[in-house]
Amino acid sequence: MANLKEIRNRIASVSSTMQITSAMKMVSAAKLKKAQDAITAMRPYSDKLSELLQSLSASLDADSGSKFADNREVKKVLIVAITSNRGLCGAFNTNILKQSALLARETYAGKQVDFVAIGKKANDILKKKNKVIANHSAVYDDLTFDNVAVIAEELMDLFTKGAYDKIEIVYNKFKNAATQIVMTEQFLPIVPVEGEANSAADYIFEPSKAEIVEQLIPKSLKTQLYKGVRDSFASEHGARMTAMHKATDNATELRNQLKLTYNKARQAAITGEILEIVGGAEALNN
Repeated sequence: MANLKEIRNRIASVSSTMQITSAMKMVSAAKLKKAQDAITAMRPYSDKLSELLQSLSASLDADSGSKFADNREVKKVLIVAITSNRGLCGAFNTNILKQSALLARETYAGKQVDFVAIGKKANDILKKKNKVIANHSAVYDDLTFDNVAVIAEELMDLFTKGAYDKIEIVYNKFKNAATQIVMTEQFLPIVPVEGEANSAADYIFEPSKAEIVEQLIPKSLKTQLYKGVRDSFASEHGARMTAMHKATDNATELRNQLKLTYNKARQAAITGEILEIVGGAEALNN
């Protein structure tokens, strides 16, 4: 059994760790509320815009389709992996990296697969075995639509110039503080909704469907990427809050066990000292 000083040091160390994890939990909880409100308010607009755009694209003739809907033979694929800049958030980043690796290894086996990292964790891990053409970790320093739109424009430019035939986004979709869903969305080319060409019949278009589509597509793609980053940002704080809550509970349990061990050791030491005193007294009497 460890001596009393060692146990006291371990109790102090665990208590210090527990204070840190508890503080991180509270910080993440405060940030989560703001991030959750932002993504919740944005989803209806993003979903409706995507629905309208896909419906319009499906109703256009093939010759009038957008350059962003150009379905080419897939030889070069770009995967945009969205993670966080920091760790201590459970399996949040690991799940994204596993899904990205799965896409490269199985779904697009035999094709050229490159990566764009949004988040320091994605860049640090992926660059070890893969080609990361860009790292946009700094976007979290000021997470705004305009800053994410710059990244979306770069991706659109790569696709239209033929550098890549397909672009996928991998991110965590926020469900609640304890649950994040790994999502893989096709960013480019745009996928029309099959069998829904008549769903746009209730709208009156001015000047024309084709011109409206050309104007809406860039905005829709920027919104899609921004939604993915926002979803990931909210998921990160939810995952970190949950992870720090579990860590605090584990530290509390360990501290209680150490205190019990300390009390038992202290009691054993006191009992040993009493026995020595009694033994000494009996020896003197004899």
